[in-house]
Amino acid sequence: MRVKRQKKNRRTVRFFTVCFGFRQPFKVLCDGTFVHHLVSREITPADTVISELLGGPVKLFTTRCVVAELQKLGKDYSESLEAAQMLSTATCEHDEAKPADECLSEVLGSKNSEHFFLGTQDAVFRKKLQMESIVPLLYGLNNSLQIDQPSDFQREVAKDSERKRLTMTDAEKRMLEKQTARILASSRGEGTAEEDEWETPRVVNSRNGLGVKDKPQFKRNRAKGPNPLSCMKKKKVNDAKKPQSKPKAESKSGGQEVKKGESGGEKRTRKRSRKGKAGPERT
Repeated sequence: MRVKRQKKNRRTVRFFTVCFGFRQPFKVLCDGTFVHHLVSREITPADTVISELLGGPVKLFTTRCVVAELQKLGKDYSESLEAAQMLSTATCEHDEAKPADECLSEVLGSKNSEHFFLGTQDAVFRKKLQMESIVPLLYGLNNSLQIDQPSDFQREVAKDSERKRLTMTDAEKRMLEKQTARILASSRGEGTAEEDEWETPRVVNSRNGLGVKDKPQFKRNRAKGPNPLSCMKKKKVNDAKKPQSKPKAESKSGGQEVKKGESGGEKRTRKRSRKGKAGPERT
């Protein structure tokens, strides 16, 4: 049962975050009855308990009118007064202290632009806010805290805001009509009165009338040119730098040696291989 209740609470918080833009850290505005319930039931520390309830970090606020009302209640609420004085103070422009419900309703307003959560034990005040304001409400039940489910008024406001986001305004419709007329005129080769006045005709080359391409255009791989290094001319080598060629006699003789005789003529001598022959040495 506890898991189901926790899921329901998280679903309510998600409704206000998605539809009305509530963001972390959540700001919780506490009245005197809610602070007194936390102190009397010893629900401490209050910020951690409320952060577990909402599923995110929180900041607790109160007003000067709430603190003034707790001061008037006497000694029975002294601990609640000390706890309320430790909270951050939300600005309420009241020179004289007003009743807490009037002060809080003015701070919140109908649209709750500051995105406050409200913690109160006053059931009548909660019903009033559910009928006329966009405020998620917290209340204590014995030793636990709960969130009121979104009311019919809050759900209708969320639906109306969603319809406004999805539908075009009159100004947007007029701009769309002008834009379509300009595109159609440019595709036919005619200019509208506004284009003639500003002398900036707009040409749209596209397949459909709204200037949106049907398919993405991909670049084709074209044939590339030859490698520039391979097109360079060969360098000429000077005769001095050329390697000297071997004489033809050496290349043809193979294993023969050529010797010059006394008369200047060439004499060939052969070398005999003595592999495998071991004879007596000649003197």
